[in-house]
Amino acid sequence: MILATLCYLKHQGKTLMIHRNRKAGDIHAGKWNGLGGKFEPGESPEACVIREVREESGLEIHAPRLRGLLMFPNFKGNDWYVFVFTATEFQGQLRDSPEGELRWVPDNELDRLPLWPSDHIFFPWLAGERFFSARFVYEGDEMKSHEVVFH
Repeated sequence: MILATLCYLKHQGKTLMIHRNRKAGDIHAGKWNGLGGKFEPGESPEACVIREVREESGLEIHAPRLRGLLMFPNFKGNDWYVFVFTATEFQGQLRDSPEGELRWVPDNELDRLPLWPSDHIFFPWLAGERFFSARFVYEGDEMKSHEVVFH
């Protein structure tokens, strides 16, 4: 089981996204994602997302908001549990990322990026007020099914 975080930084109608195109063996190679990554031992979800955003972008986020939990059973050989956050408060200078190209993407253009199929489904949920818990089943890169519960 792998625990991870994912954060969508929002600013002036844009979302900070990363094009995963720099790391050898990246399971997300070629896709655009929010920022985030795997937990370190003893980390809370909030500590993990703050650290990961800082490492990937140079930005220090404040008051990240936990929006939902995504579960990907047997994705690329592991069960993934991903805590999804949004953040609108941050400081610092955006820097080059070792993970890929960073870009502020207009929100109305997000769906045009090469995303995982599940991203197209849960992106609208980020705009809502309810917490979501979702399970997405993939075979390889193809999404086979999903289910969601809103709280």
